[in-house]
Amino acid sequence: MKNIQKNIIKIIIMSVLAFNIIPFVSIPKMIAQEKINEKNTKIKPMEYPQTKKNNKIDDYFGTKVNDPYHWLEASDAPETKNWVITQNKLTQSYLAQIPKEKIKNRLEKVWNFPKMSAPSKKGNYYVYLKNNGLQSQSVFFIKKSLNGEEEVLLDPNTLAKDGTISVNSWSFSDDGKYFAFALAKGGSDWNEIYVMETETKKILPNKIEWVKFSGIAWHKNGFYYSRYDAPKAGKEYENKNEFHKIFYHQITQNQQDDVLIYEDKTKPLQNFGVSTDEKADALYIYAPEGTGGNKIFYKKLSEVIYDKKILQNTGNQIFKTIIADTKHENSIIANINGKIIVRTNQNAPNFRLVAVSPDNPDKKNWVNILKEMALPLSSVDFIGNKFITVYMKDASHQVEVFDISGKKLSNIKLPSLGTVSGFDGEKEDKTTFFTFNSYLAPPIIFKYDLEKNTSETFYESKIDFKSDEYETKEVFYPSKDGTKIHMFLTHKKNLILNGQNPTYLYGYGGFNISVLPAFDARIVPFLEAGGIYAVANLRGGSEYGENWHKAGMLDKKQNVFDDFIAAAEFLIKEKYTSPAKLAISGRSNGGLLVGACMTQRPELFAVALPGVGVLDMLRYHKFTIGWAWVNEYGSSDDKTQFEYIYKYSPLHNIKPTKYPATLVFTADKDDRVVPAHSFKFISTLQENQRETIAIAPTLIRIDVEAGHGAGKPISKQIDEWTDIWAFILWNLGAM
Repeated sequence: MKNIQKNIIKIIIMSVLAFNIIPFVSIPKMIAQEKINEKNTKIKPMEYPQTKKNNKIDDYFGTKVNDPYHWLEASDAPETKNWVITQNKLTQSYLAQIPKEKIKNRLEKVWNFPKMSAPSKKGNYYVYLKNNGLQSQSVFFIKKSLNGEEEVLLDPNTLAKDGTISVNSWSFSDDGKYFAFALAKGGSDWNEIYVMETETKKILPNKIEWVKFSGIAWHKNGFYYSRYDAPKAGKEYENKNEFHKIFYHQITQNQQDDVLIYEDKTKPLQNFGVSTDEKADALYIYAPEGTGGNKIFYKKLSEVIYDKKILQNTGNQIFKTIIADTKHENSIIANINGKIIVRTNQNAPNFRLVAVSPDNPDKKNWVNILKEMALPLSSVDFIGNKFITVYMKDASHQVEVFDISGKKLSNIKLPSLGTVSGFDGEKEDKTTFFTFNSYLAPPIIFKYDLEKNTSETFYESKIDFKSDEYETKEVFYPSKDGTKIHMFLTHKKNLILNGQNPTYLYGYGGFNISVLPAFDARIVPFLEAGGIYAVANLRGGSEYGENWHKAGMLDKKQNVFDDFIAAAEFLIKEKYTSPAKLAISGRSNGGLLVGACMTQRPELFAVALPGVGVLDMLRYHKFTIGWAWVNEYGSSDDKTQFEYIYKYSPLHNIKPTKYPATLVFTADKDDRVVPAHSFKFISTLQENQRETIAIAPTLIRIDVEAGHGAGKPISKQIDEWTDIWAFILWNLGAM
């Protein structure tokens, strides 16, 4: 149960993927501002391709909206593929004038250090992932004791020559005898599940197809999983995902023999996740409403029906509703003495921990174990009969340990400002492992003794970086409405505030996702060259609880853009940087952020990089899993929501003016935020730039055989970021 229930909510509701990446890479020092201007005046205006336009016009409650590039939504059509080839040729021809080899070499050098995940105990084995530095995908290892001999369990790098097959999720049976893993091809959200015998490394012949947004929840010699019906051929990456279902798969049977456990034919836009607890004889179903709150259903494992003939007569299995409220987040932490322990933000925007009786689950019967605190309760794990809790203070973590009654026992000391992950284990365990992350040091894995409350270093990556010459500091600045916004700044000590420092400003601001301190070797050369890496903790995230999230969603989404714009204004006012030295970047929902800010305040930035962005806010919900974001953004199908969405939709707010140097990036197999968003945005941007005397390039980089970002092999990432850094640094005049 542990491996599934810890991540199941995020697996099934995280339909937008956050990327807390990446600063600049090292290259020669910037030249004087007058030289930058002199160089730019010598650049000829780009000759953009003439993208075909049609006469499609949509009527939204009396407002006529042109959609001339609607045809680009058919990503698999021959004319769209030809358009992609033409745009990529234009982009690569522009980038070819920039000396990129030094950038690529530096990226490969700083990326190339050994990495390891925290070990987890599964049956008789410890399991962990390792990467020697530049392997496309990390490799699964097992050993029977911490000091034992390690064995390769699964090497995804052997599954595809180009490294484009990755493991999306995985789970061991309770006895560790079987290892189930879900493979994704080319970065798609579609998965195929396979099962391996752990001891022999033999992969069983039966595979499961058309799995998406699913965990793997073991019960006896099989597991529960979630999937959709097979999509129409040729529309796998575009069609709306509807009618999610839960099945049980017996590992000795073919997929067509799997038993349908749960569906809701009345709600096509409803996802379902599942977790199990063998010891508590419990099966839990999670039913989130989009990416917001979720219901929880319950049934004893011993009472689940697997006979198809019986189910044909009775229909759905009968589940008991434990939590019926879909407006709040609820996740099961453990089952203790017959009580279900739930982390919830019902009547507690910063979350609390409650005990729920499956026999009397009404909210009036809930018992607080940990009351809501001033700091958001980021996560809870139940290990060694203790609750290990992670609280968040200004986007950094504090770890506290409580007994089963809620009495505080101790704190877990962390090396510095940063974040933690891990804490996997069971009720009987006496030790667990966690990983500490910060901006200035590679991740460190600690082994924690729950009885002694002591931590010792288990694994520490080594990289050639003099971190004591740098600092990460926290600053606060006022947004447009006076709200205080937190931001991390990482740079050399004794930085000179002269307004000439190249600065990379990153943000996300949505879906209750926090942007937390994390080390990335790709930032090291940029820091060594005197750059500033700025990360703003915008409204819309979870850094300060659910109220912070609500302040940046639906009709309040403009607050997020105002927060990001205010971050840029603060950096300029305080002379950290200037508009000519400032680049902004974000991915997915962060791509929307960049698209909105560059169209609202184009003069404020020198470079803009909207990545895999939600840029057409009027039609986003008509593709794949986009409908799940309606409770975050609103929908153009609703008159009131259309009015505020239309005001900031990046695609619909482009006009003939001078925009920052822009590199849009997406991928042909992105079936989360479909590439049509980026295709239509860049076509409209190029059309408007063509009508001005602007000299800043307006380009798109479309990766092939890649998706939204997860699972992309290292080699493709290095190629992508080589192009990105070349584009940024060239247009900042820093090379």
